[in-house]
Amino acid sequence: MKAIVFHQHGGAEVLRCEEIPTPRPAPGEALLQLRAAALNRLDIWVRNGWEGIRLGYPHIPGADGAGKIVALGEGVQGWQVGEEVSLNANLGCGECQACQNGQDNLCERWQLLGETKPGTYCEYIRLPVRQLFRLPTGFDPHIAAAAGLTYLTAWHSLVTRAQVQAGQTVLVVGASGGVNTASIAIAKYKGAKVIVIGGDRQKLSLAESLGADVLIDRSAEPAWHKAVYAATQKRGADLVVDNVGTTFPLSFRATRKGGKILTVGNTGGAIFEIDNRFLFSKHLSLLGSTMGTRQDYAEVMTLVTTGKLPVALDVSFPLCQAEQAHQRLEAGKQQGKITLSITP
Repeated sequence: MKAIVFHQHGGAEVLRCEEIPTPRPAPGEALLQLRAAALNRLDIWVRNGWEGIRLGYPHIPGADGAGKIVALGEGVQGWQVGEEVSLNANLGCGECQACQNGQDNLCERWQLLGETKPGTYCEYIRLPVRQLFRLPTGFDPHIAAAAGLTYLTAWHSLVTRAQVQAGQTVLVVGASGGVNTASIAIAKYKGAKVIVIGGDRQKLSLAESLGADVLIDRSAEPAWHKAVYAATQKRGADLVVDNVGTTFPLSFRATRKGGKILTVGNTGGAIFEIDNRFLFSKHLSLLGSTMGTRQDYAEVMTLVTTGKLPVALDVSFPLCQAEQAHQRLEAGKQQGKITLSITP
């Protein structure tokens, strides 16, 4: 099968389109022929590498994908060859106490496609059937792939962890990233008022198309916490989605007393300083989370596939043009999710 692989860390130029053996499903698994994969910022971090990361080479990046079942392993019941599915990249072992309690993102042996396991930039992949979500016949595989990791992550953070409520104000720091656009759509679905901080009008227009109520251009409002206060009658936001990290000082200022700051990443860098006085003096809660549970995935993908949550798509590249797709993502040119077209 064709797959995008890299044999060493580096820039987008290390990605290669190669022929590698097609996997076979083990007991309890399905073999999927992928039609689409989606890019995440994670793919770039894994490709670049970080201290302590251990990969088997050649490594296949990619966490998100959708396609159809072409073979079933021994003992699989309830699934049929030919069914169209998307996949949940968050891999719990299914056996530890966390998995038994339905908290598979806290699994003792947790793994992630494209990071600790070979990913979805390939024609075929094998997975435990518990990781699959049945798609409506004819559903766009690019939308299904694009929604997977980001909508799962945003749903777990906003709904499961923070318990967003109708009538609350949600501030999203960043207008075009995958988790941010998912957070906008989910917050609006839950009946919240959404304020978005963006770097330019084009990205803010994308946020507006997803339902954002208030758009703040940080190039015109560098002290954007003041604009947030003005938009909330000097009360502040109930929930702040900040996956940048280095923007925490302004996010703390923009949050109301007793509010929550939600984070699932650190695109601005892993290490930064915070002013702890804001945390205790404003009674703030800082909530972190990673990915989500299989129950979260089923809930959010049901909403996506029934048209209740919009998904913004950017450009689709052929599989063997993954290098160009990575370059677009790294340049920050995307307006929604970049996808790879794999098989018809």
